[in-house]
Amino acid sequence: MTAPLLQPPLAPLSAHGRFWALVPCAGIGLRAIAAGAAAQPVAGGTLSTAAGGGSSSISTLAAFSGAEVAPSSIPTGPLSSPLSLSLPLPKQYHPVAGHPMVLHTLGAFAGVGRLLGTLVAVAPGDHFLDAHAHATFFVVECGGPTRADTVLGGLRALLARGALPDDWVLVHDAARCLITSEQIDFLIDQCAGDSVGGLLAHKLADTLKTSIDGPGGVRVGSTVDRSNKWLAQTPQMFRIGPLMDAIEKVGANVTDEASAMEAMGLHPRLVPGGAQNFKVTYPDDFALAAAVLAQRGYGTTLARFGGERGQVPVTPGKKNLF
Repeated sequence: MTAPLLQPPLAPLSAHGRFWALVPCAGIGLRAIAAGAAAQPVAGGTLSTAAGGGSSSISTLAAFSGAEVAPSSIPTGPLSSPLSLSLPLPKQYHPVAGHPMVLHTLGAFAGVGRLLGTLVAVAPGDHFLDAHAHATFFVVECGGPTRADTVLGGLRALLARGALPDDWVLVHDAARCLITSEQIDFLIDQCAGDSVGGLLAHKLADTLKTSIDGPGGVRVGSTVDRSNKWLAQTPQMFRIGPLMDAIEKVGANVTDEASAMEAMGLHPRLVPGGAQNFKVTYPDDFALAAAVLAQRGYGTTLARFGGERGQVPVTPGKKNLF
């Protein structure tokens, strides 16, 4: 799906430059899917082979997530027509508090007025968000084999659509669905005047141990000083040009954008985030995320896209998100 950029795209939004968001959304996240969970049917071309495409998205998505998919599980058929597939639904599309997880993420970014646009980078053939189109984000099928490849594809797509190398980009995990607009704005405020950029992070509170193999299994090796330890979160905010250069030089194995910048000899700024800005990674995390959203009254999402929970008004001529 292609959508126009938010306007106006030419003039800086502040003395510190222009701001974009990029949400990598191309993996499956198999650690979040409970063992033995039934495959989710994907019909109507939502995650299907695009007309004229060269491979089905099940093989594409599995490759992007590192999951192994047996050849016998990949349907075959004419590549000129969509295929109805069954595969584990990518975790970012699993329902949390009644809506696909990624929509809560996008709801927070929709509340940040300084953003020129939010690009959602999905795998080729992934049309899940077609049914949830909204003016506050646009989708590009630029996902790659790793997170870094997906981010690089998204950065190139931003440049192709009018972004400048000196513009700021905030890269955020689709599965960190509890981020708030206020946290995003705070990161921008803290990093817009910084020479490098920075990231939200949470100072480690728990005692940290190393492990060794020993009698009966894994045992404690040592206790690590936690005084200067932080848990990296997202968004991570850097200028597009330097971030692209770092990823291209360092390679696709970096697990976050800050790591790529660090490999260039730079020291990104650590901006305090919060314990609630965790990444949904394991099955139990879905219940935790839903509980937080319930405590917030679901306002992060619904306030951006209209309507009370279960009662979405229909505006003539306007496509509602839910």
